[in-house]
Amino acid sequence: MKTLKEQTDAKIAAGRQANPDFMKGVDAIINKAKAFQQGDDAIKVGEKAPSFELPNPEGQLITLETLLEKGPVVVTFYRGSWCPYCNLQLRALQAKLDDIHALGATLVAISPQVPDGSLTKNEINEMEFTVLSDQDATVATQYGVAWEVPDFLMDHMRVDRHLDLEKINNGNASILPIPATFIVANDGVVAWHYVNVDYRTRAEPDEIIEALKKLS
Repeated sequence: MKTLKEQTDAKIAAGRQANPDFMKGVDAIINKAKAFQQGDDAIKVGEKAPSFELPNPEGQLITLETLLEKGPVVVTFYRGSWCPYCNLQLRALQAKLDDIHALGATLVAISPQVPDGSLTKNEINEMEFTVLSDQDATVATQYGVAWEVPDFLMDHMRVDRHLDLEKINNGNASILPIPATFIVANDGVVAWHYVNVDYRTRAEPDEIIEALKKLS
């Protein structure tokens, strides 16, 4: 089975071939963001993870404290079900979910989408981890991974992909999370994290599992 990086690299390569000008524009934006060290404000290893209380697709409020009662929590922020890189990531995490559970951990995925729109019902049924809605990326902001999306990308999503993020997120359309993953230990402290302002790259599930093993 291909690694998540191999899958995302293939998606990037296909994008460069299909729409080279757009991908060059994305590269320029990402390079500018890295130059300004966007993402450097993310919660660091050894710091207390901000608490949250967010709704799942059924509207039930889920808290970080409740999740931590069962063991370590893997918190991953993703942009939305409309993002192909996010879908690759979520499927890759689903494939490794048994390994994550075997290490006593819980996986929770957070996006700004409204509760009944984070994923379709069929996709939710196929995935066995918790999906939560973080409207206006409020919790993402607390974790230091909220990003104001540049106009170039907003125009692409609105014009080329016909995405109405204001409707999808039922709120702020221009603030999205930097795709980031945090492992929160039982004591509520961040034990590991992955943060990259390039939304096309994600934490490898095997790296998450290796970090969880070190907590065992």
